[in-house]
Amino acid sequence: MLTINQLCRKSSTRKKKLFKCKKPALAGSPQRKGICFKVFVRSPKKPNSALRKVVKFKLSTKKIIEVYVPGEGHNLQQYSVALMRGGRVPDMPGLKYKLIRGKYDFQAVKNRRTSRSKYGVKKA
Repeated sequence: MLTINQLCRKSSTRKKKLFKCKKPALAGSPQRKGICFKVFVRSPKKPNSALRKVVKFKLSTKKIIEVYVPGEGHNLQQYSVALMRGGRVPDMPGLKYKLIRGKYDFQAVKNRRTSRSKYGVKKA
């Protein structure tokens, strides 16, 4: 522990602890627009088994990241425009972002009754 005198003399050497950003591609924004480069599937971590839909996504800030496609079925293909938000997928390591359904070229889930706001479905 430093004394008060030492702190006064060498205050510049004591650095504040900076927090690590959990969503670096968002850069403080709530959402980012981008273009799909590649649509593919990936399998989840150990106890689960499925084929999760993933998109290689180029942001408006020129960064390329991988983004999860939520919901059943999708109409995404190469060069589709979509909107991305933060939010990790627990059983997929490295996926920190999700696409927003019902925005730009990414259609809402068909025949959805519950949790409609998450999947871009309007009230019937």
